[in-house]
Amino acid sequence: MVARWFVVRTKPRSESLAAREMTRNDIEIFSPQITSDQANNGLTPVPLFPGYIFMKLDPEIYGWPSFRSGQHVLGLLNFDGEAPWLPDAVIDELKLRCDSLNEEGGIWRRYQPGDWVQVVTSALQGLAQVVEDGKSSRSPVKVLLQLFERLVPVQVSRHDLQPLADAPKKNPIPRRTRGGGRWIQGSGPRALPAR
Repeated sequence: MVARWFVVRTKPRSESLAAREMTRNDIEIFSPQITSDQANNGLTPVPLFPGYIFMKLDPEIYGWPSFRSGQHVLGLLNFDGEAPWLPDAVIDELKLRCDSLNEEGGIWRRYQPGDWVQVVTSALQGLAQVVEDGKSSRSPVKVLLQLFERLVPVQVSRHDLQPLADAPKKNPIPRRTRGGGRWIQGSGPRALPAR
């Protein structure tokens, strides 16, 4: 038999610690990490497969590693006692894709034109509709913000946006004309009182 890649289960949020423990035992490890734009921490590497890492070994030559209860490893992923393995080509492709994603700035929430969002900053708050998303995780998002019964174009950091699951049921900006310049009663220009 030759060395093959196997999937190892780890304790929650312990992928890096488990990888370090297994590397100390001279086991080749791959723990795929993707840069993600976290609201509190900025760009941070996070596990692509939370709770799992990959190890490469030949169990016929080296035997299966023993996982002690104090370690951050729970054991091998197995089905009915059989541990499936992955071909080198799959892991190589996964490494290439992780590198490519990280070079492009990682993973972040992307918005489509027309998406409804809630703007929550110390200066502005309100309902907005996305006009254009930025090209990177650090680029601002252009939105039309409902402000003083008008839609005002503003650029907002994506950290200050919260996506809305459902679009508003009605237009958040009330109509002020009937069309053709005819004002709805009480919406048109008002004359100032005479002094």
